[in-house]
Amino acid sequence: MMTNTSGRWVPRIATLLVWALVAGSLTLWWLRLAVQAPPAPPVAAAAPVALPSDPAALARALGVLEQVAEAPAPAPAEASRFALLGVVMRRHNGAALIAIDGKPAKPFRVGAKVDEGLVLQSVSSRSAVLAAAPDGPPRMTLELPPRRP
Repeated sequence: MMTNTSGRWVPRIATLLVWALVAGSLTLWWLRLAVQAPPAPPVAAAAPVALPSDPAALARALGVLEQVAEAPAPAPAEASRFALLGVVMRRHNGAALIAIDGKPAKPFRVGAKVDEGLVLQSVSSRSAVLAAAPDGPPRMTLELPPRRP
C-alpha cells in the first residue's frame, strides 16, 4: 500500500512560512523601537528682543501690507480692540475667529453677539463684518492680513 507523503508536507511548509513571517515582523518592530535616534543637543536660549511699541511699525516689520476697509472706518480705539484670526464660510452661514482686547480668540457664528452692541453680521473669504444689528448698517469690517506670495 502506498501513502501520499506529499499531502503532509504542504501544511507543514505553509505553517513554517507563516511563522517565519511572524518572526521577521517581530524582529523588524523590535529593531525600530529599540534603536532610537540620539537626543538632539540642547539649544541655547535666545536673548529677548525689544519689540517696537508702535503697532504699525511692528506690522510693517512683519510684512503686513496696508488693509483697505469696505465699511466706513470706525474710531481707532474701537477698531484696535478686535483682531480677525480666521474665517469659516458655509452655504447659508459661517463663523469667524475673533480676538477681543488681546484675549484669546473665540469663535462667533453669523448673528452672534461679539461685544456690547456688536454682532457678527456676515463673513466672506477673508473678512468679517460687525454691525449693531444683524440686518443693520455695518459698523466695521475686520480683514485677515494679506497672504504673502
